[in-house]
Amino acid sequence: MSTGPPERSRFDDAYEQNAAPWDIGRPQPALSERADTFRGAVLDAGCGTGEHALLAASLGLAATGVDASPAAIELARAKAVARGLRATFVVGDATALSGRFDTVVDSGLFHVLDDADREAFVDGLASVLTRGGRYTMLCFSDRQPGDWGPRRISRDDLLDSFRDGWRIVSIDPAEFVVRGRDPVKSWLATVERV
Repeated sequence: MSTGPPERSRFDDAYEQNAAPWDIGRPQPALSERADTFRGAVLDAGCGTGEHALLAASLGLAATGVDASPAAIELARAKAVARGLRATFVVGDATALSGRFDTVVDSGLFHVLDDADREAFVDGLASVLTRGGRYTMLCFSDRQPGDWGPRRISRDDLLDSFRDGWRIVSIDPAEFVVRGRDPVKSWLATVERV
């Protein structure tokens, strides 16, 4: 993860203006329901304002969040202080991960990556997850009508991305809560590094 000087990300304006519809001020309910599967060192990839890293920290787990947005990381650090939780937040590129983790959580990162970045991200996951480590993600589904928001991900996209070196634990229909809209049809998937 890059720790060099922060650069402005394409999401900074949304965070600075409290206009990020995906930032609901709490963990995504679908991911909260899977929190009992989090173990060991937890990475919240594309953490935004840190809700899932803070959820892991509240469970007594070592938690790290990485996001390209300096504004989001600043907000995540402030939340950790306000809530009295210990978590590390780093401005960095989620397609160039480093470190060792037992659990990686992703709320809305996978669906904003283009094909090349998605491949780099999955390769990075493979390099940072311990054997038997799990990646749990929530992303927009191709079952969601309309064309607003990020790209839709199909079940086949997930199967294809995690075909080599991974075991699919589950791919379940779920909902992604956003501000100002009905919940979005999503996939809640967990894959294990083999």
